[in-house]
Amino acid sequence: MSETAAPTPLAAPNALSAPRRRVRSAALTGARAVLALFLGFSAVAKLIGHASAVESFDRMGWGSGAMYTIGALELAGALALLIPLLAGVAAIALAGLLAGASVVQLTLLDPPNAVMPALLIALVVLIARDRRERTRELFALLRGQGRTARTGQWTKL
Repeated sequence: MSETAAPTPLAAPNALSAPRRRVRSAALTGARAVLALFLGFSAVAKLIGHASAVESFDRMGWGSGAMYTIGALELAGALALLIPLLAGVAAIALAGLLAGASVVQLTLLDPPNAVMPALLIALVVLIARDRRERTRELFALLRGQGRTARTGQWTKL
């Protein structure tokens, strides 16, 4: 063996193998769909003025406007989770919405119920991390940049 042989490059310490990345991505895609359904049902309850939603917002002392606004935000987030290009941004926005829900549960409603939004925050953070490359693509498109099909390099459109 020659002394001048180039050393083999080491993989990044946190790099996942391709099969593991595919499994993780598939699991998070399924989680996005389930979360979208969950948020969709929650949103519809608020948007149609279901008795349980009205009662919760009355207990908080918030009006129906807040109920409809939060329902619309939940529905928009649920739908955006299903669109691959928007899923990362939706996850980031939903983290904020869920943080607010957790604080409201702790301070105004039932503190033990604050666990559910907190757990969902962990899930949306994983989704946002998994979709970060698509989020970069979205922001590049919004800045008027895009990838060329031939080279894959970013360029002004």
